[in-house]
Amino acid sequence: MTNGAAAFVLVHGAFHGGWCWRPVAQRLRAAGSDVWAPTLTGLGERAHLLSPSTNLSAFIEEIARLLDWEKLSQVVLVGHSFGGLVASGVADRRPERIGRLVLLDGLVAESGECALDLLDAATASERRRAAEGLTAPPPDPRAFGVACPETAAWMRRRMTPHPLAALSEPLHLAAPPGAGRPCSYIRCVEPAYPAMRKSHARAAERRDWRMHTLAACHEAMITDPDAVADLLLRIAQAPR
Repeated sequence: MTNGAAAFVLVHGAFHGGWCWRPVAQRLRAAGSDVWAPTLTGLGERAHLLSPSTNLSAFIEEIARLLDWEKLSQVVLVGHSFGGLVASGVADRRPERIGRLVLLDGLVAESGECALDLLDAATASERRRAAEGLTAPPPDPRAFGVACPETAAWMRRRMTPHPLAALSEPLHLAAPPGAGRPCSYIRCVEPAYPAMRKSHARAAERRDWRMHTLAACHEAMITDPDAVADLLLRIAQAPR
């Protein structure tokens, strides 16, 4: 790290890859932070590695091993959307390496719930209906509130099908999300993504979490990277 700045590990959501964090990562590095934004197995440029064992547990293990391999400590672990489950699982398994847990419009699960349990009924039904073989196909970026045609086209070229096993495998936690570490939730509200309603409500009910509202769509790290990076830096520097 540079000048004592926070280190960030950024976990992408379903259908995405590390590519979605590129604009935010550039800004965080310019502020002196070290940043890791890996692509999970079976997605993005690693789509060719998809297998029946590509599930939520595998994703959690990947990020946990990254923390171990890089000997990271006191990191700001950020999970976007489905990545909120991955980040919560990692914080549960490697609490000694986590300084703060941040969910960027992320899913908030209780132990024993899977991603499909947390979506609104219409979205969950559509994911199941459209699934083929090992994966669920990506929706159009406009479903996430992306209004700019050029941005939607840029995303459409990069989004890949998501492993179905990762959506249906329950998350198992030994402790509530965050494992006692400071937790922040960033709610994206312009427009709000309907699939996040249950998670928004749950996050608001957690009195020990810090709530933030961002006037951006669900894909804020792509559409509003300045706002996301600035907020992440403020969260990282806030008193515990």
